[in-house]
Amino acid sequence: MKPASTNARRARPLLGTFVEIAAGAASSSLAGAAIDAAFQVVSQVHDLMSFHDPASDVGRLNRDALARAVTVHPWTHAVLRTALELQHVSAGVFDVAVAPVLQRMGRLPGPPRDLGHPAGADPDGAIELLSACRVRFRRPDVCIDLGGIAKGFAVDRALQTLRERGLTRGLVNAGGDLAVFGAAAAVVSIRDPRHPAAVLCQVAVRNEALASSGGGEAAIIDPRRAAAAAIPGATVRAPACVLADALTKMVIVLGEAAGPVLARYGASALFMSARGEVHVTRDWSAGVRRAS
Repeated sequence: MKPASTNARRARPLLGTFVEIAAGAASSSLAGAAIDAAFQVVSQVHDLMSFHDPASDVGRLNRDALARAVTVHPWTHAVLRTALELQHVSAGVFDVAVAPVLQRMGRLPGPPRDLGHPAGADPDGAIELLSACRVRFRRPDVCIDLGGIAKGFAVDRALQTLRERGLTRGLVNAGGDLAVFGAAAAVVSIRDPRHPAAVLCQVAVRNEALASSGGGEAAIIDPRRAAAAAIPGATVRAPACVLADALTKMVIVLGEAAGPVLARYGASALFMSARGEVHVTRDWSAGVRRAS
């Protein structure tokens, strides 16, 4: 007889939100140990990529990378590589060097650096990735914030940790950025970005990732205009949460014009227009159930 699996679920405050990890395993001890290891991974990403901690990789880069090449953790290097690729394909719509704009708007602490270029302009070459996990800034106005992509990366790493521990199923949810694996789908409620207490719809997620951005004070900034985007919120499903997390920002800024970038990464989206109309990409429409 096949032994029954054990379900375990825990939550901790990390990444500026609550991170929930659920797992299914052959025993409670196996599930508990795997969840503990996954939380350690999330905590490590938090420590590496925090804008607020001067000792983090991001803090050291913002302080020293103009004067010299700074060696960072391989995870930080990988996130920057993905971010710069997304910055290139979006022509600067996704821009990790948006920190000075966010500082001017009071979204991030500290005095902003003078922008030698408009945010989103000249997207290529300002941040240089070198061998041996080294990074160099090529403009004095560059100051990075990985808040638009690091949470998704942390979810992916945590889910990989659950898989490596031999679990049969798992879910990692970091404030709406989530990924799942296993035979059963997870039914996820999507909040109305105009009314966060209301459910807009529900979607089934299985062996993939889902991320939502926007709504209220979390309105996404269009770095090209240094102003809030008109679209109040978007949800993206993608093969990896690091992609889903970053692509939500592009969808909020570009709307339907983000279609080619979504297709490039095998992703699909749901977003609400400034007029309150719900738009769903064609390849996702069958999986959406409107709330009653």
